Amino acid sequence: MEIKTASTRTEGLLALFDMQTDFLGRALAGISDDDMHKRLDTPANHMAWLAGAIVAQRYLMASEVRPDLKQTGAELFANNTGIKADVRYPTAAQYLADWETVTPFAREALLNIDDNKLDSKLDMGGMSWPWFDVLVFTLYREASMIGQLALWRRLLDYPAMKYD
Repeated sequence: MEIKTASTRTEGLLALFDMQTDFLGRALAGISDDDMHKRLDTPANHMAWLAGAIVAQRYLMASEVRPDLKQTGAELFANNTGIKADVRYPTAAQYLADWETVTPFAREALLNIDDNKLDSKLDMGGMSWPWFDVLVFTLYREASMIGQLALWRRLLDYPAMKYD
């Protein structure tokens, strides 16, 4: 079934979006809440922060059609806040529930965004980007962070992420 987007510029982005939608659950499958918070004596972002940041991005995308939606722990990720030491982040189950809630709305926004909106600027407090650039960066960052989660699985001695 071929799906048409309002702008031809977002057709490839929708394919990435759909692929990555399934990958978050696969990356988090079976990870304990305690392991989600391990940093292995490094300053790296742990899995709990990475997963929450990915979910926060989808909420930004969905804000065009559902500005009332808020993720679990939204205050932890407001204004692209970095990781906070000694904070217990939401669980993988909470993030995945948020992911299921927000994804249809984010997908709707991606399907329906037109060229005028893609060319308009998103003001991010001190800087602004065209919406098209925001979407491209968001999906690139999602993929990067899912890759980091997959690496953390192996570093924490879990089986590799499944892609089948």
